[in-house]
Formats: sequence, C-alpha cells, structure tokens
Amino acid sequence: MTSRRARRGAAILMLCLSLPVGLSLAGCGGLAGPVHRSAAAAGPAKGPGRSVPPVVMFLGDSYTVGERGAVPETTYAPATARLLGWQVIVGGRAGTGFVARGGQAHREAFLELFESQLGWRPAPDLLIVSGGHNDWRFPATRVAVAAHIVLERARQRWPGTRLVLMGPLWGNGNPPASALAIRDGLKALATQLGIPFIDPIGEQWITGSRLSGPGNAHQFIRGDGTHPNQAGHRYVATRLVGDLTRLNLTRPARG
Repeated sequence: MTSRRARRGAAILMLCLSLPVGLSLAGCGGLAGPVHRSAAAAGPAKGPGRSVPPVVMFLGDSYTVGERGAVPETTYAPATARLLGWQVIVGGRAGTGFVARGGQAHREAFLELFESQLGWRPAPDLLIVSGGHNDWRFPATRVAVAAHIVLERARQRWPGTRLVLMGPLWGNGNPPASALAIRDGLKALATQLGIPFIDPIGEQWITGSRLSGPGNAHQFIRGDGTHPNQAGHRYVATRLVGDLTRLNLTRPARG
C-alpha cells in the first residue's frame, strides 16, 4: 500500500510540474492545498470594473411571497431585484403580519418568520419589511408595537444593515379605516426609528376597484380582488423602484 501511494504521489508531482503555473495551483490540491483553500474562501476577486450586487431581503405576507400555492419568484420582490440587479432572499408567509399568524398549519407572525427564515443568515445590505394588510382586524397600536419589535430585532442582529418599512398593500383604492390606522401607526413608527417609510396606499399604487369605477385595479388585481396578477406585480415593482430611487437605496450598502 505504501509503495502504491508513493507511485501515485510521484505521478501527481510529475503531472503538476508539467502544467503551466496557473493550472497547477488551481488543479493540484496536493501541492497547493493551503493556497487553493484560502483563495476559495476569499470568494471572487474584486478587481477594477467588478462589483458585487447588493444582497437584499424581503419579509412580508402573500403580496411578497405569493398566495398559498404560488412561488415567491412571481411576486414584486424578485421583480424589483431583477430591475435593480440585486441578489434577493424573500421571507414570510401568506396570511401573516406583524400580529396576524396566518392559517392553521403555521401559526407564526413576522417575528417568528424573521428568526426562522432570515435572521440566521449573514447580514444583507438592505431589509425591506412589508406588512400590515392582514393585521387590519387588530388594534393599530398593537400592530405598531409588534412591528417595533421586529425592526429592533433586525437592527440588533445586523447592526449595519439598512432598513425600509413598507405599509400595507391593498387591492383597491378604498381600504377600510382600520387599514388606514395601521398605515398611520407604521408610518409614525418609522419616523420614530429614523427608518424610511414607503406608503403604497398614500401613493395610490392601486386605484379604483376591479369590478367598477375608474382606476388601475381592473388591470393589475386578480379575480379575488386582493392580490396582484403578474402584470400587477411588475407594476408594483416599478413603483417600489421609484421610491427606492428617491431614497437613494437602489444600490444599498451596509454601514
């Protein structure tokens, strides 16, 4: 066995010596193991003209991750990432919110979903938290307190990560008073924490009704009257890009 190993080692040595320097370092781990391993751990070289795309995470409800049975790749979140050239990770679950815990199978609100899906990962450059739609049945003050906990947990976990809070998305231009109260509470919280706030309701991203009246809901909202269709998700992405451009966050970087 010893002689066989010796013969094999000699053959590898001769092969490596016969290769150009660059190839021998890359392909002959027996001779250049430490160099090869350290280069791999360092990742791609950052030379002139090369930049690493920002890593951006989203945490949200069915608008962000898709309705039950849908895949996150079809929503506004990855559509935004494609427009801006981001690396994106989408977290959350349909039916959830800062307080709302979704269906019977998974009883988790945003805080638990942050911990299980996102918080254990390396820090992103930007985290966009989008919610409040499914919280409309709860008191606005309770929703704001829960949102505060989520945002502070993200700050503690990733001190240098930029944060954006996005208020409720709605499938028509006439959300109920309780949804407006939640929007107002989240907006006040963002101001208190010094976090940019994006307001789809106030900016009238969706107008009118899918069934009647003028507006864009008939063009962008599904038959359920709530969720965007594919054109709607692409449209929401363009509105979000517009706000991120205004906030100078299209190329976010950790502080």
